Amino acid sequence: MISLLTLGFLGMGPSEIIIVLIIVLLLFGGKKIPELMKGLGRGVKEFKDASKGENTEIENK
Repeated sequence: MISLLTLGFLGMGPSEIIIVLIIVLLLFGGKKIPELMKGLGRGVKEFKDASKGENTEIENK
């Protein structure tokens, strides 16, 4: 998930961040959010693994 510091750089204050979080909670519900974050974590892990794999292929050539 996007860190609060990153949102601060986008010009969002604390009240806007809270409003966005409440809207996300209402849209997806409390049970669906952990599943979404788990899927996001898997995607990031796969991306990192794939990028490391490409780096080792380039270094081996």
